[in-house]
Amino acid sequence: METVIDNIYDYPVYYDLIFGSDWVAEFKFLEAVFQKHVRGKTKRLLEPACGTGRLLYRMAKAGYTAEGLDLNEKAIQYCNARLKRHGFQETGWVANMCDFKVKKQFDAAFNTINSFRHLDTEKATVAHFQAMANAIRPGGIYALGFHLTPLEGTPSDEEAWSARRGNLVINTRMWPRDKDTKTRIERFNLRFDVYRPTGSIRIDDCLALRSYTWKQFASMIKKVPEWSIEAAYDFGYDIKEPIEIDAGTEDVVYILKRR
Repeated sequence: METVIDNIYDYPVYYDLIFGSDWVAEFKFLEAVFQKHVRGKTKRLLEPACGTGRLLYRMAKAGYTAEGLDLNEKAIQYCNARLKRHGFQETGWVANMCDFKVKKQFDAAFNTINSFRHLDTEKATVAHFQAMANAIRPGGIYALGFHLTPLEGTPSDEEAWSARRGNLVINTRMWPRDKDTKTRIERFNLRFDVYRPTGSIRIDDCLALRSYTWKQFASMIKKVPEWSIEAAYDFGYDIKEPIEIDAGTEDVVYILKRR
């Protein structure tokens, strides 16, 4: 099998299959979140770090005005091509989620698969939440899902999963490479083993993600007073089962309320 060292975000077809195959529970959960936690009606949605738009176009199909932004041009091209193919406006755009601006505020936003942890400094993270505060109307929410670093127990640092679409099969593995406790940057090896009728390929990448304990996140979000933590859920996506975050919490979806 040929091996290439490359950015997995530059392979939108593969990325979309791996990270978009299990979207139904996430989609239903987000709709329930909008109904429960947004003050007023939810019509306009924003997804920072939208990637290939795996949820964006499905929100559009459900009747929302859905827009997204991402740094990767190939991902946005894929996202917009799919929106156009389904008869929707091309509402994805290339931007940095730390300093973007919108012409009209949104009712709600979502970012659910650790993308926010790519922001590698406190300054960048605070800038992101300030940009989001400017983009979301008062009474709106930001659903933010990611992995916390638990202070009790053993963290789940390694993952492996597979996805298939027609004759395309991808096996994925993610495991830790190293951690810098001072900068809180954790590097993870990410591997796609791609099997196609025309041949196979292995894509190796390394992701650098900033870590957060629950106390670190709570302290950071206080730096942007427009936001408050309204509720939290785990990756079971059960709107009827909010969780209390403590030292053992690892998988979390924060519901941030725009004041």
